[in-house]
Amino acid sequence: MKLIKSYFIITFFILFIIPFFGQVKNIGVPDVRNYKRNEYKGGTQNWNIGQDKNGNLYFANNNGLLQFDGSSWRKYPLPNLTSVRCLKIDDSGKIYVGGYNEFGYFQPDSKGKLKYTSLAKRVDSKKIKIIDFIWKIHSLNNQIIFQSFARAYLFKDGKLTILKAPKRFQFSFVVNNRLYFQDVEKGILEYRDGKLYSLPNTTSLNNTEIWGMYTLTKDKTLIITLEKGLFIYEDNNLKPWDTEANAFVKKNNSLGGSIINKNSIVLNSVLDGIIICDFNGKIIQHVNRKKGLQNNTVLSSFIDNKNNLWLGLDNGIAYINESSPFTYFGFSYDISTVYASVIYEGNLYVATNQGVFYHAWNSNFKEDVFKLVEGTTAQSWNVQVIDNELICSNNRGALVIKGGRVTRIIDSKGYFGLKKIPSHPGFYIGSNYDGFAIFQKTPNGLTFKNQINGFDKSSNSFELDESYFWLKKDESIYRMQLSDDLTNFSTIKKINQLSSNYRNIGSIQKIDGKIYFQTNNHFYKFSKEQDLFYEDKKISNLFKNIPTINALSQDSQSNLWYAFDESIGVLMKQNNHYKNIVAPFSNLTGNLVSNYLSVNTIDSKNIFIGLTDGLAHYDSELLNNFVTKPKAFIRSFSFPGDTIILGNNQTKSESIRIPYSSNHVRFTFSSPTYENLENVQFSYQLEPFDDKWSNWSTISIKEYTNLREGDYTMKVKVRNSYGIQSEPSVLSFTVSPPWYRHFLALMIYFVLIVISIYIISNQIKMKIRKNKYYETIEQRRLYLEKESKIRQEQYDLEKEIEKLKNDKLQIKILAKDKELVNNSLQVVKKNKILNGIIHKLKEIDVEALDDSTKFQVSKLNKSIVKEVNTDKSWKDLEKHIKNVHFEFLKRLKEKYPTISPRELDLATYLLMNMSTKEIAEIMNISTGGVELARYRLRKKLGLNKKENLIGFLMSI
Repeated sequence: MKLIKSYFIITFFILFIIPFFGQVKNIGVPDVRNYKRNEYKGGTQNWNIGQDKNGNLYFANNNGLLQFDGSSWRKYPLPNLTSVRCLKIDDSGKIYVGGYNEFGYFQPDSKGKLKYTSLAKRVDSKKIKIIDFIWKIHSLNNQIIFQSFARAYLFKDGKLTILKAPKRFQFSFVVNNRLYFQDVEKGILEYRDGKLYSLPNTTSLNNTEIWGMYTLTKDKTLIITLEKGLFIYEDNNLKPWDTEANAFVKKNNSLGGSIINKNSIVLNSVLDGIIICDFNGKIIQHVNRKKGLQNNTVLSSFIDNKNNLWLGLDNGIAYINESSPFTYFGFSYDISTVYASVIYEGNLYVATNQGVFYHAWNSNFKEDVFKLVEGTTAQSWNVQVIDNELICSNNRGALVIKGGRVTRIIDSKGYFGLKKIPSHPGFYIGSNYDGFAIFQKTPNGLTFKNQINGFDKSSNSFELDESYFWLKKDESIYRMQLSDDLTNFSTIKKINQLSSNYRNIGSIQKIDGKIYFQTNNHFYKFSKEQDLFYEDKKISNLFKNIPTINALSQDSQSNLWYAFDESIGVLMKQNNHYKNIVAPFSNLTGNLVSNYLSVNTIDSKNIFIGLTDGLAHYDSELLNNFVTKPKAFIRSFSFPGDTIILGNNQTKSESIRIPYSSNHVRFTFSSPTYENLENVQFSYQLEPFDDKWSNWSTISIKEYTNLREGDYTMKVKVRNSYGIQSEPSVLSFTVSPPWYRHFLALMIYFVLIVISIYIISNQIKMKIRKNKYYETIEQRRLYLEKESKIRQEQYDLEKEIEKLKNDKLQIKILAKDKELVNNSLQVVKKNKILNGIIHKLKEIDVEALDDSTKFQVSKLNKSIVKEVNTDKSWKDLEKHIKNVHFEFLKRLKEKYPTISPRELDLATYLLMNMSTKEIAEIMNISTGGVELARYRLRKKLGLNKKENLIGFLMSI
């Protein structure tokens, strides 16, 4: 029964526990991110690294303690501004640090700001004048140990005790919860119960520095020295660790290391970066300056909570993404843009823009570079194995490769690729720059047969079935039939759409040996019998929730790789269904070769993907926890006058209340997600200020101004480079109202309003009484005014009546004057007649008459002359004319002061519409004189020839 139980436990451990340890890949180089000193604003050297519970990283830097939260760097110098050489973070969140003549700890205050507490001040300066550098800090059994060369300082329960070195300490280590010191005289010492005990057979290491001690098995300890290499201490015996790793350390010196994934060792070197080896000393991975590090001297290494590797360099900091299933072959392996890859005769061949390169598949990839195949230096679009021959489709033609060089040129035209013709066994069709050509399998290998005539379009996207040759060109496809002699296409038909619902064709591909045509993620097949395209709902449903793809390829394991935008994903076939995997490949976004989906699946552990700057290796079986749910932090909350730092393991702060005068707030966000930081995005919402979450952005700062008083809740979430979102991080705070909107102020306002209402109501009552008094007076005044107005109106009426009477009398007078004028004119006419009679009488020959008649005639003549001479009608006429037209003459004289009396008379006669002859008679002038007088009057009045004189006078 015990045996069965033990077997079950062992089986469970092997199946479920060991895979979670993970492994370090031995193919390619992991992604490396370098941080330069101008980025973290510190010194060059970084001696030690640590991480707190929230994921924040800390670096012992020459300029102080550095903190990195994924978004920003902060620096905390020591009081004496010396270099920090070591650090240790305990379970309480205290960050213990050590430098020159200084050691102590940083701890967040109530506002999250890291405050330093010095423990070096507790050392009696009279007994110990120089503390020297603190090189190591350990946390063991609730005790913190600070180790310098001369002594160790033990801090426990607030008390500091001192352990003096027998001769001189080098460094110290904790292994299996045991504390060890290296003494330059007594070798390795174990500290137990306040005393030091020598480890047997370790004094041989006295003349070298030990930089690391790690447990390999229960009784086997690995010892890392600076110059002498690696040693194994087992059963009280010390012996060299004769391995690849030891040879590397002896050559490049070592400054310690770390255990990664519980089954591998990171070894820091002075001259050549780092190596990772297994517990047998076999080198798995080597990363140095040539492969991406900014500096080859590694002072410290640290494995973070995601099993990724951080390096403290002699000049800078480096992050190595060891937990990723991806590694890369890039510039360090001397390859560039990759269009295709294939395994052939134990070599991995890659077709690139510079030619075809190869590397032995079974040998170690750690150090070697890819070699160029002789004769392929040109654009190489494809490399494929056809009938046991390696064929390269190159800008120089279709080439046969063997033994690392081109052995034969089949055709000198540039080619994109070749495919088998199903209806003609032993024949192949190749896409070249001039169209398509036919190749034939012969005992001597593949040979060129002929160029297909009548069609010069070409593309790398084409497929063949038993009946047709299908070519995708631009957004259309061509359906063509080869002639029986394979010299031309007997039929050619261009197709622009597969159905009435969708225009343009996205891709053409073979899935399980059948040709599919894709448009907008809908997959169609062609029925020759019905001469139509019909949709395969089963395949279309696989891509229902996938972004619109532009290319699709089925690999050797029947997995479906698809490209969309500038990314790729895969539908991994698992039994009879597919699992969509896209998140891990987001790191390749933007690095894929456009229109060339290059995926070479050798097996589930070895998948090669072509990139614009090399080749990516993907191990789909590598269990990893790198795609985990990220955490979001509101890192700081600032307002005028204060800043609150969050996420420093401080105790939860009380409710935050800020004054209204500080209602300009600023938030910074962070996430301890260190992989692909440039793709980490934040979204936030300030309730109730924001109605919805903001758009995703890489900006980790947000400010709000002029917030009104009230309670607010800031929520932040983060999305990592794989599109996985975190739970929201929440911070609540209150903006106090301004003093004039405070509750007490409101109460005062209420009291003032009540008093004001009382005063105003009393004043209103008094005003009403006054208004009634003034209203009575006003009514009396109005009555008197009305009475006075009536009297004035009576007076005005009487004057009006009198005026009317005068006007009436004047009208009568004028009427009489007009009548007199008319009568006078009649008299004038009468006198005129009488003068005519007088002239007639003068013409009578009186002498011829008898005396009686002569007397009568003379008497008559005298009587008429007397009548004419005694008549004063003309003067009366002039007088009355002036009376009748007095107003006219007055206006005319005012308007034209220089006008003469004769001209006034003329104007009056003209106004009366008298003829020239009548005017001449009245004025006793000739008619010519009247015309002359009229001309002078017109000139004085300023009239031109076209203006009517009488009309002008009437208008005055």
